[in-house]
Amino acid sequence: MLTWLSANLINIVLVAVLVLIVTLLIRGMIRDRKAGKSSCGGSCASCGACGSCGSCGAANTAQTTDGIPGK
Repeated sequence: MLTWLSANLINIVLVAVLVLIVTLLIRGMIRDRKAGKSSCGGSCASCGACGSCGSCGAANTAQTTDGIPGK
């Protein structure tokens, strides 16, 4: 068993470092999401994921000046 560990020590360390990096990235993304931060640029007219963000309805309502949507 010790022979196998010593032969694969570099691989074990590299995998542990990669797991740590991925864990920290996911943790940061979760914290940003809970804090309300996003990668949204605020331009709902050119957004392909407009229906999924939840802010398109408010943005489209704010852009409407005469009560006619899409104008």
